[in-house]
Amino acid sequence: MNDATFLGSDEARPAGRLPGDPTPEELVHRIIRVDHAGEYGAVRIYAGQLAVLGHTDKAPLLEHMAEQEKGHLDTFSRLVVERGVRPTVMLPLWHVAGYVLGATTALLGPRAAMACTVAVEEAIDEHYRDQAAALGEDERELRETIERFRAEELEHRDIGLAHEAELAPAYRLLSAVIKAGCRLAIRISERV
Repeated sequence: MNDATFLGSDEARPAGRLPGDPTPEELVHRIIRVDHAGEYGAVRIYAGQLAVLGHTDKAPLLEHMAEQEKGHLDTFSRLVVERGVRPTVMLPLWHVAGYVLGATTALLGPRAAMACTVAVEEAIDEHYRDQAAALGEDERELRETIERFRAEELEHRDIGLAHEAELAPAYRLLSAVIKAGCRLAIRISERV
């Protein structure tokens, strides 16, 4: 290796990539890791909501969304194995946190549960949009999967809005707190 390569010169770095930027492989691993964690958390949120609201008229909606999230999780679980991606070490925390978030919002009522769905899905929409934009043609299949899942997440958001999420007590505050939590969980799960 010459000194220019050792020092990380422009000659040794692909165009457009800055020092400290992940390699394409590292980027894909981060995407799969964080999406696996996010879908795991979503499954746990719906488990918590169904534990509280499973006997109400909202149960079929929650079950529909939970089934789609389980399908997303199954896909990312498979990709973790196929691509040799290390899952986030935060899964035990997301296991508890997701369930608690789901159950707590459901205990506040069906509108609060729907507000939780809207907030989570709006954060995920941004996240998936950015991921799809970052993936090149060499990762077309992964990008198409993310775009398909993004469309389903937006369907969940729309279901929440149609079921009076915005009428939940302290909707704006609840939404802001949940979105901030999602964004923090995303940043942590990408790396840890």
